[in-house]
Amino acid sequence: MKIFKKIVALPTLILVALFSCSSGDSGDKNTPNTTSTVVINTEIVGITTLLPNGNGTGVVKFNVSPNNATSYKIVFGDGETLETTTATFTHTYTSSGTKTYEVQVTAFDGLKYFSATKSIVVFVAPTEVWGDEFDVDGAPNSTKWGYDLGAGGWGNNEPQYYTNRLDNAIVQGGVLKIITKKENYSGSSYTSARLLSKGKFSFKYGKVEFRAKMPSGGGTWPALWMLGDNIDTASWPACGEIDAMEHLGNQMNKIYGTLHYPGHSGATADGSTTMISNADTEFHLYSVDWRADYIKFYVDNQLFKTFANTASTPFNDKFFLIINCAIGGNFGGTIDPNFVSSTFEIDYVRVYN
Repeated sequence: MKIFKKIVALPTLILVALFSCSSGDSGDKNTPNTTSTVVINTEIVGITTLLPNGNGTGVVKFNVSPNNATSYKIVFGDGETLETTTATFTHTYTSSGTKTYEVQVTAFDGLKYFSATKSIVVFVAPTEVWGDEFDVDGAPNSTKWGYDLGAGGWGNNEPQYYTNRLDNAIVQGGVLKIITKKENYSGSSYTSARLLSKGKFSFKYGKVEFRAKMPSGGGTWPALWMLGDNIDTASWPACGEIDAMEHLGNQMNKIYGTLHYPGHSGATADGSTTMISNADTEFHLYSVDWRADYIKFYVDNQLFKTFANTASTPFNDKFFLIINCAIGGNFGGTIDPNFVSSTFEIDYVRVYN
């Protein structure tokens, strides 16, 4: 009789075990079930035959099914996330250009999590977010620019003194003029100006354009560049430096594009050069396209350097703009003994999303 009872009980236990496994509840309700029936429906605003990836606004409408989940978590693929209780929502992509984004939606039904992914291609038209056209004569716009003042070039052994005088920085005829002069001033033998947007404007990612004409004269060292907003706490080069353009009067028409960061700064910086013509007699367009995954340098829209940006570099926080002209020093080199004065002209600065 005991043996018969054991034989009857065994199938019962097997059936209970099978029933438990078929419920789909593994015991870990935080584990996404990627084989679920979650569907991500998208509508990219402004799609037409001519604009297959949208009208440039970057707006995408989402509708997730099933629409009766308790909550949803959405990873949009551009670094932004959303947690919501509704299955219908809208997101605006802001990085200009035509880009592919991997969208992931995780739905929670009160017991389990279910997820799905979808790739979408979105076009975002460039939008100017800040700029200066230098169209008002007089001192540079004080709501956009401040000054670095002093001598020595902050470690570069430059002989100029940076001032905030109209003699060294003035807007005239639609251009900003930074004038480097040979003159005795506060113990220095040259004067110039260094303008910066620190405390007035900074940005993270985007495209910045400078249209400029170089000064002439051996020793001149004009630059269009950016520094990390956290320079006062992180110091240099930990804050990062992006040099959109540097030019040396001793190396006419050679344009430098350079990045400074820990392990790659000063003489070991990460840089490239390109040659142009008429740098000091014609205006040229100097630009940097700065993204989370790359930084690209251009002259007159011609690419000459690409840097692979990663989370380990300091190029993922806000930066401010700098325009200056040094003379001599560690990089500017020998100053022409006949140098008297030269002007660095900037037609405009524009920053796009």
